[in-house]
Amino acid sequence: MRCRLLALLLFGLVTGCATGGRGAGRDRLLDAYRAAADHMQHARFAEAKPLLDDAVITLGGLTSGDRTAKQARNLFRAESSKNFRGEPYERVMAYYYRGILYWMDGEPDNARACFRSAQLQDSDADNEQYQSDYALLDYLDGLVTTKLGGGGADAWARARKNARLGPLPEYDPRANVLVFFEMGSGPTKYSSGEYNEELRFRPGHSRSVTLRLTAGGKTWTTSAADDLTFQATTRGGRVMDHVLANKAVFKGSTDSFGNAAILSGAILAGTAGRNTVADEVGAGLLVAGLVGKLVSAAMTPAADTRAWDNLPNLLGFAALGLPPGEHTLSAQFLDGAGNTTLSRNVTFTVQQGARDTVLFLSDRP
Repeated sequence: MRCRLLALLLFGLVTGCATGGRGAGRDRLLDAYRAAADHMQHARFAEAKPLLDDAVITLGGLTSGDRTAKQARNLFRAESSKNFRGEPYERVMAYYYRGILYWMDGEPDNARACFRSAQLQDSDADNEQYQSDYALLDYLDGLVTTKLGGGGADAWARARKNARLGPLPEYDPRANVLVFFEMGSGPTKYSSGEYNEELRFRPGHSRSVTLRLTAGGKTWTTSAADDLTFQATTRGGRVMDHVLANKAVFKGSTDSFGNAAILSGAILAGTAGRNTVADEVGAGLLVAGLVGKLVSAAMTPAADTRAWDNLPNLLGFAALGLPPGEHTLSAQFLDGAGNTTLSRNVTFTVQQGARDTVLFLSDRP
């Protein structure tokens, strides 16, 4: 009788933990990410701005600790029950897009602050185990510093060291037309393992690999500076296996214990006489086995595969020098054989004075 009561009480405890609330609004930031990227890719920059403002403010508040994130670390909480923040490469992109818009609005100092915040998202600031290795973030940091009259040599050196996709041009403080571009479709997430506890990534892809720009009788050809698939699957340049090991190991241990205890309890209870010590031990093992199985069933080690799924795969930048006045920029996205995958024309005006003209191009349809 005592064993049955204990089993019922533990059953209620375990199932209560397993069926806790999922958390209202946990995808709010993910929805903002997706909408902001869509606006950026369709040149609706005014619409993207408040969404990215909300994202970076939220990220800044969540870095100090989020209640749902702490709950998700509980053995009986699913990773997907926490408020979505994204993997480091996703958080980087929120700051990166916001930095572009600040520069577009004539605020390069705020743009630099965003690029530096993005670098922090890619690094391990607490343990100093990883350093940010986006070539473009360091490059832009140094370029803004150079344009504002400071020394950008250190940032330039870091950018050159991390430039895996091709050489980066020397800084030209006189370049007054800055072209940010992106190509392809970014990495996607999936889970693997016995309990779907392993978070893994399918590589992104891009038909385009270089960009040819023509304006004012001049032509520039440039390649991408960063690859989001590389950033998603590495930290500090080292390939990472994303495994929620503690939950998976505990689930496997409790499930195995439950099987063994139920089997042993059934044998003892079935072979001993009624009301004997062996009978009591067998009943106890049956209860313990049941509890172990219930605990295992309540475990939620599955990886969180929610994703900012309309990101590009490649990021690039070009700095042009053009005289004041109206210009039409012809942009041709090219594949590895030099064939045009997409063409865009952008008309813009270069203002007299020191303010940069900032353009954003995407080859996403």
